[in-house]
Amino acid sequence: MIRRSLIAAGAALALALPAAAQTMAPAGPTLASTRAKGVVDCGAHPGAPGFGVTDSRGVYQGLEADTCRAVAAAIFGDPSKVRFTVVTSAARLPALQAGQIDLLPRTTTWTQSRDTTNGLNFTAVTFYDGQGFLVRRSAGVTRANQLDGASICVTSGTTNELNLADWARSNRLQIRPVVFEQNDETRIAYESGRCDAFSTDASQLAGIRSALPRPEEHVVLPDIISKEPLSPAVRHGDDQWFDIVRWTIFALIEAEELGVTQANVDEMLNSQRPEIRRLLGVSGDHGPFMGLDRRWAYNAIKAVGNYGEIFERHLGRNTPIGLSRGLNDLWTRGGLMYAPPVR
Repeated sequence: MIRRSLIAAGAALALALPAAAQTMAPAGPTLASTRAKGVVDCGAHPGAPGFGVTDSRGVYQGLEADTCRAVAAAIFGDPSKVRFTVVTSAARLPALQAGQIDLLPRTTTWTQSRDTTNGLNFTAVTFYDGQGFLVRRSAGVTRANQLDGASICVTSGTTNELNLADWARSNRLQIRPVVFEQNDETRIAYESGRCDAFSTDASQLAGIRSALPRPEEHVVLPDIISKEPLSPAVRHGDDQWFDIVRWTIFALIEAEELGVTQANVDEMLNSQRPEIRRLLGVSGDHGPFMGLDRRWAYNAIKAVGNYGEIFERHLGRNTPIGLSRGLNDLWTRGGLMYAPPVR
């Protein structure tokens, strides 16, 4: 009876103190490969202002770029340990499948078929979007249903191409899709007047409009014809890598909710709030659970800021794109951004 009590007490103690007993998880294949290379290989967009575009200094900037840098910081403590490979819409999923890249943060919509038939896993939504239309203001078009008979530029290998066909069929509209392989080709065709409208994710349209020679001559229509949850993707078969990418994204969202910023993250190391101490690695072994340092989330936040800071830096009201948070605000403010707790 005494022996059973001792066994039970020992088991209870082990359950009560998981952090103290936790050792560093061994590196899985992707983490080991990434450490051996010394960089995280990420798929990059040929040019989507606010999400992924090369600036005047040749530095790749945007929401997807900072997502990749956050993962690198979580792994190496250094956001510069990234390598961006430009991939077209048609080539992005095969590039990930083939192992040419480790992570695809490049404006890719999470769909059932992509998730189940391509050997991929989507990690966490980084931007809730929807497909819209960009038109010339001079056309006098104010709603999408006025595009009956219009030629519409769209990029192949995207959900946008299929959504456009479904929308036209459902609304009994006759449209003429003009299809191009790359977004830049689609933009140039619209800009040169080959199409009456350009259809892709509304956030990208806002970015494309901001980069046109005379943005005021173009307007993004208010109609949204689809759901486009954008999520970084990884390959099937490496749960540890999936966890690292997913929880790095969650950490950036959680940091915003907890008021942890790039500027105050060092000060927050002294916080007595248990949830902040766990997030920043002051207590618990949440990094070692994934084969990372305890300061994995601290390093990511220190490198790129929290989710809200990244959004405002690249897409927010004070940028040329000028987007409001909307669905991409925290759940506490009416948006959909919500992270499970680090505990």
